[in-house]
Amino acid sequence: METRAHHVLIGLFTVIAIAAAMLFAFWLGRSGEGEFNRYRVVFKEAVSGLSQGSTVQYSGIRVGEVEELHLDPNDPRRVVAQIRIVATTPIKLDTRAKLSMNGITGTSQIQLSGGTPESQPLVAQNGEPPIIVADPSPIARLLANGEDLMTGVTQALTGINRMLSEDNAERISRTLDNLQQATAMIAEQRDDVREMVHQLALASQQASATLEQTTLLMRNANVLVNDKGRVVLDQAEQTLASLEGSSTRLDGILAANSDSLANGLQGLGELGPAIRELRETLASLRQVSHGLNENPVGYLLGREHAQEFEP
Repeated sequence: METRAHHVLIGLFTVIAIAAAMLFAFWLGRSGEGEFNRYRVVFKEAVSGLSQGSTVQYSGIRVGEVEELHLDPNDPRRVVAQIRIVATTPIKLDTRAKLSMNGITGTSQIQLSGGTPESQPLVAQNGEPPIIVADPSPIARLLANGEDLMTGVTQALTGINRMLSEDNAERISRTLDNLQQATAMIAEQRDDVREMVHQLALASQQASATLEQTTLLMRNANVLVNDKGRVVLDQAEQTLASLEGSSTRLDGILAANSDSLANGLQGLGELGPAIRELRETLASLRQVSHGLNENPVGYLLGREHAQEFEP
């Protein structure tokens, strides 16, 4: 009888302990609800790797988790993630959200950032959780375009395999052999190549000296032409002026002695000096013209034509 009483007491104590533990867990859960705030993060892209229970971080610090994940009923291209954040976390109107990679595990998480001190807190309206529109994530675009990326990689590998076929490998091998033979021939003739380079250097030096001498000769010729050429032109102008004066005198003599020329020799005697002067002027002009035509440099310099320089 006493044994049965002990079993009843033990059973009753066990039931009371389990009920107390359940009440404590229920109270703990109810009390914890007031320490969190809920928000909705709207993604306009795929959220591969994100699931219920995924981490929510603010500037690298864990502040909450994803409670629910579903498509927007009005726009299936958007994904709505309801998150639970510690109530002490300062979520502002300018707080931004984006999808990020959680280390190297391949899972995704929500990363919150921004929020200036002067911005107003983001609070619920009409009893609905506030909405945070997520920024485009490079990781999401990479995961969404992963198929295209793999297709491009496959095509690139196929092209590389075609380029490295047996025929191309044989051609490359022959090209390398020919290149090695050409290099060996150049190495055997390096003395000739060195001599050729030396000759080219000498020729370049001689060409430079010739160019300098030619430049000096042209400069001297310009100086002579500018100086003595001006003298010759002055003499030619004087000769032409003298010729013009003689012609004027001759016209005057002919006009003044036209009657005497018709009757006797007196007009011819006066005409003789003018004709001689005209002949001397014409002879001098002819000599100048002949000298300029035959040897202009010798005539201007008063010596023979300078020999051309041969390098």
